Amino acid sequence: MMSAVLDAFRLDGRVAFVTGASRGFGRVIAQTYARAGADVVLCSRSAADIGAAAEEIAGETGRRCIGVPADVTDPAAVDRAVGTVLETFGRLDILVNNAGVNMRRSIEEFSDEEWRRVVGTNLDGTFHCCRAAARPMKERRYGRVVNVSSMMAAVSLAGRVPYTAAKAGVSALTRTLALEWAPHGINVNALCPGPFLTEMNQPLTQNPEMFEFFRSRIPLGRWGNPPEIAGAALFLASEAASFVTGSSLYVDGGWTAQ
Repeated sequence: MMSAVLDAFRLDGRVAFVTGASRGFGRVIAQTYARAGADVVLCSRSAADIGAAAEEIAGETGRRCIGVPADVTDPAAVDRAVGTVLETFGRLDILVNNAGVNMRRSIEEFSDEEWRRVVGTNLDGTFHCCRAAARPMKERRYGRVVNVSSMMAAVSLAGRVPYTAAKAGVSALTRTLALEWAPHGINVNALCPGPFLTEMNQPLTQNPEMFEFFRSRIPLGRWGNPPEIAGAALFLASEAASFVTGSSLYVDGGWTAQ
């Protein structure tokens, strides 16, 4: 019985497409999926960075891993990237929308361009990738979509206007697509991290006062380490989550329980 449960977390024979995969959560997730048996297409804007990450993960895991450069804010680039996935592997089973950016300042200090950059990457990028994945997943009547949202979709802090708006949109998009795609065998869920020691959070982690402020608000008493996102990401992509769709899984050290 235990063996059958553990086997449900394997991804053998699956093909995963992970955006924002050259570093941070995306790289951890891509590596985790490859270790679980999947072939992985890593995507980011930098061809050099994504190629190096794919080569390293392939060498470590023995899985087929390729890097495909694309800017998720460009729908044509996303379509081409998904086309590359299908041409190379003949299928797309798992989509992870992880590409994201953040800026922190008061609303009157945000320019229209900065608003569009944050919302465009986090929310529009998720929309573009989901739309591009719809046809191949529907044709196979199978899919696992993991949209990386944030605890900021449920709670907030001052100075995060475009980021919280975008992540709330990602969580709402997740619920709607879960309903829309359920008849096609596609599960759609949101992964909502809290404070993690990622490059995106360096402005906070390198500021002793802000670092301690966040640590003091986390019931587990510490920041998360990027590898601690791996188990939740694997669960949502695997057969272990076959009856889970439209959900938001918070990995935040207990922050949103308060």
